[in-house]
Amino acid sequence: MIVRVIMTRKMARYGRGLDVSLLPILSELLVELRSIANRQAGYISGETLRNVNNPEEYVVISTWRSLEDWERWFANEKRAELEGKVDALIGSPTSYKIYIYY
Repeated sequence: MIVRVIMTRKMARYGRGLDVSLLPILSELLVELRSIANRQAGYISGETLRNVNNPEEYVVISTWRSLEDWERWFANEKRAELEGKVDALIGSPTSYKIYIYY
C-alpha cells in the first residue's frame, strides 16, 4: 500500500525576521536527505515546497511503496542525524503526518 508522508518544518524567527543566512545551509541538508532517500528501497518520489506567504514554512512530501519502507527510512541512522541537524538549525522539530491511498 503506497503511503505519502507530509513533513512540515517551520524556521524560528530571529529578531524581527527570518535569518536568511541559514537558508543555504538548510537547502544543503535537505538536498542531502533527498539524495540518501533516493537510494532507499521503496522510495518513489519527494518534493520540497516553501510557503509563498510564510517563507519560514517548508513542506516536504515524500511517497513510499509501503509503510514498512517509510518506517525503515525513518529508522535510518544517517536520516536521523541529518534531521537532527535540520531541526537544530531551524529551531523547531519537524512534524510528520503519514497518509495512505484508498
